[in-house]
This record gives sequence, structure tokens and C-alpha cells, in this order.
Amino acid sequence: MPPLIPTPAPAPSIIARVSAGAARQAAPASSSSSSSSSPLSSLSSPSRVPVAASFSTTASRPKFSKARRLFREWERNQGAVFRRHTTPGRPTYLLPFGANRGSARFQDEDLTGPFPLNPHFKGVKVLDEQARKLIWQKVMRDGETIKGVSAEFGVDIRRVAAIVRLKEVEQDWLAKGKPLARPYAKAVLSMMHTHYIHANQANPPFEPINELHVHPYTMQQIFWPTSESRHFTREDAAKAFHATLLSPDKRVPHPELIEMEREIEHGRPLWDASERFKQAVMESERRAAEKQIARAAREEKRTTRINTERFEFRFKQFNSENVGRDGRSRRAVGWRYGAPHDDRSKGHQIKIPTSVP
Repeated sequence: MPPLIPTPAPAPSIIARVSAGAARQAAPASSSSSSSSSPLSSLSSPSRVPVAASFSTTASRPKFSKARRLFREWERNQGAVFRRHTTPGRPTYLLPFGANRGSARFQDEDLTGPFPLNPHFKGVKVLDEQARKLIWQKVMRDGETIKGVSAEFGVDIRRVAAIVRLKEVEQDWLAKGKPLARPYAKAVLSMMHTHYIHANQANPPFEPINELHVHPYTMQQIFWPTSESRHFTREDAAKAFHATLLSPDKRVPHPELIEMEREIEHGRPLWDASERFKQAVMESERRAAEKQIARAAREEKRTTRINTERFEFRFKQFNSENVGRDGRSRRAVGWRYGAPHDDRSKGHQIKIPTSVP
């Protein structure tokens, strides 16, 4: 048997991935070194193999989708007007496809929707800086009532109160030397629908100020017998829904306005009715302030305060048995931390009506 001759191991294949620039730089070097060394020796010595780059130095070609390419074309042509805001006090909304911005239809003030496919959505106007300053001056400097300012400018009572509070915070910041973001506020207000208020002039109302929210008691259908010999008023309707429900004339934010209109209808002069309205709102706010002061005094009387170096502890007397008929009274201990509803409880709750509508 002939002796076994070991076969030589196959030469390892070396594959180098190089970029085009590296290949061009390596080409003259490899041609010059080919005269002094053989290809086998160059493959056998790994030190002479050109090192591949771990990253590509060539910038990748940007790939745009069709939608992005169309958007870029629209931005260069029709959408060029949206690059810079040019109409202060009025936003630049998008128009439906194919509409011309220069037409008379789309120059009307009714174009207040930011979404072309949803015309039912309307943008809401905001008060400009001068209007807010005028409201603050009338309340804080001139001493006018919040209800009076609300009725004069057609601004909701809650908005007037919020403007006064924010203006007081702004004045406090200015007194303390804190910076205000006025350029940002000016830029934002210039891109929104703005409502202006002029002093000592008749201004259009900014928003409805005597809206009445729907009470849950009025959502039921009731057949109520009435007499044909007398008028069925809103007072009677309120009593029909619930014994403690007030009429709409008393639940609106400005019941004094209703009384003023009634007096004007009965022949009282406008200036006299306006003066009586101002006196009525001053008396109403005085009574509300007295109630708030009395409530705060009662809370202070019930509260025991203990001051320490870091904290102030406040203690109040509570009766743990004062939980109401069903154990879920708002005055019970722990109500402020949340009480679970019994809507999904089964078995132990017998829903018996406690009142007759």
C-alpha cells in the first residue's frame, strides 16, 4: 500500500470590499508592486491587502416619494404664500383644492376654518393685547364691576375674571424684573383671528354672555297639568321639573340684563335703565363678596393652624358618622379623595327612587 501523501490545505480566499476612491488609489500602487512580488505572495501576506473602509464617504442619493415630491412642487408654486405670514390679525388658512385665493369668495371674513375638508369647524377669535389691557384698567383702576365690563364689551364673566388675574400676574412679574415673552406672544397673535375693542365706542359683542347650560333636571319628559286660565311661565316650568330648580331668568349669568330690557320695554329711558343696571350689578357683586368673606371666616374658625419651621399643619373637626342617607355624602370624611360609583355593582344595591318628579 503506497504511503499516504498529505494534500496541501487550500489557500484562504480573501475578499476585500473597497470603495471606488480606495480602488483608484490602490490601482497604481498594486501595478508598481507587481514587478517585485508575485500574486501568490501578495495573497499570502495579509499585510499587503488593501484595508476596506468601515464607512462610505460618498453621500447617499436622496430618495423622495411621489407624495413628498408633489408637496415640494406645491410649496414652490401655490404654497409659497405660506412661507411667511403677511396678514396680521388674520390667519392664512389652506383653501380647497383648485380654489383661487384672489377670488372674492375666499376673501370674506366667513373663511375661518383651518381644515379645507371640514367646513363645519370654525376658528375662534381671541382678544388682542389692547383689549385685555382695557378690560384690566376698567376693573382694577376705574373700579367698575366685572359684570358691568362683561355686559359693556360682550365678554363672558369668566373670561373677564381670567384676564384680570393674568394681568395681575404680568404686573407682578414686571415689578420683580422677570422677562416676558412678548415677541412670541406678538407672533402668535398675528397669526390668529383677533377681536379689537375700542374705548368709548359701540363695539360688537365678542361672544354670547348670557348662555344657559342645560340642567340635567330639564332633560326628562314630563306631562304636567296646567290651568287654561293663566299663563304658564318659566317659573312654573322650573317648579315642574324640580322643586328647587330656579327659572332661567335667575340662572343666567346676567339676570340684571333681563331686568333692564324689561324696564326699557315698559317705557323707561335707556340712560336711566343703564344706571339702574350698574347699581344692580354693584349690589350683586357686593352680596357675593360678603358671602365669600363669611364663608372664608367660617372655614378659618373651624381650622386650627400649627406652624413649624418647614410646614403649616391645618386641623379640622369632622364627624365620621355624618355620611348621609346612603353613606355617600359630600361632607363625609374621604370624599375629596374620591368615592367609587355604584353603577356596575351587582346584588347589594336596590335602586329605589327617593323622589317623585
